[in-house]
Amino acid sequence: MRSPQRQEDAHRLSVPETVASWGTDLRHGLSSAEAARRAAEFGPNVLPVEDDGGALLRFLRQFHDPLVYVLIVAAVVTLSMAQFVDSGVIFGVVLLNAVIGYVQESRARSALDALARMVPAKAGVIRDGVPGKVRAEELVRGDVLVLQAGDKIAADVRLAAADSLEVDESALTGESVPVAKTEDVLPDDVELADRVNTAYSGTVVTRGAGRGVVVAIAADTELGLVNKLVGVRLPRMSSVLVRRRGGTR
Repeated sequence: MRSPQRQEDAHRLSVPETVASWGTDLRHGLSSAEAARRAAEFGPNVLPVEDDGGALLRFLRQFHDPLVYVLIVAAVVTLSMAQFVDSGVIFGVVLLNAVIGYVQESRARSALDALARMVPAKAGVIRDGVPGKVRAEELVRGDVLVLQAGDKIAADVRLAAADSLEVDESALTGESVPVAKTEDVLPDDVELADRVNTAYSGTVVTRGAGRGVVVAIAADTELGLVNKLVGVRLPRMSSVLVRRRGGTR
C-alpha cells in the first residue's frame, strides 16, 4: 500500500490515483485480512466522546479555575471584615459563573451525543469481492463503500461512481437543497461545500446510487472536526467578570 494522501486532498485526485493511494480495488474492495490489519492500526470508526464524570462533577469543575479561587478568597476576606454586601456579591458572581458554565458544558455534551448518533449502525461495503454490510465502526480507510438512496453515510468518501447521486449535507454545510454528486476531479482550491466528488460522514443519500473509497474515519472526518470543535470547553465567564471589575476601578 502506498502512503495515503491526506483526506483533504482527495477531491483533487483522479479515481485511479485515489484507488492507488489508499491501496484498494473498486471491484473487489479490501480483503478481510487487510481490513482487520488497518482496523488494528488506525482504530475503530467511532467519534471520541470523553467521559465527563456525570452532572455533579461537571458542576464542580466550574469552580476549578484560578480566577474563581481568587474570588472565593476575596469573598472570605470581605466576610471576615463584616463586609457582608461585598461578600454576598462576590459569592453571587462565583455561583452565577458556575451555573452558566454548567449549562454551557451540558449543552456542548448534548451536542456531542447528537453528533455521535449521526453515524449509522451499519454500512454497505465490498470486501473480498462480495457486497455486504458491516458495522460502521469496522470501516477502515480504503474500504469501498456502496451508497444507495436512504443510506446515512458512515465515513468520508471520495466518490468513484455516481449514478444520479444526491446527498443531503445540511448537517455539515447548512445547505437545504441536496447536492448532486460526481466522480470528476476538482481543482485544488475548491471549498468544502463545493467538493461534489466527496461524500461526508453523517450526511444522507437522498437520490441515486454510487460507490467510493473511504478516505477518512472517526475523528479525521469532517464530522469528527465538528466534534472536536464542539468538545472544546468554552472560556470561563469568571475571567470576563474579573477583567470588567478590574477595569471599572
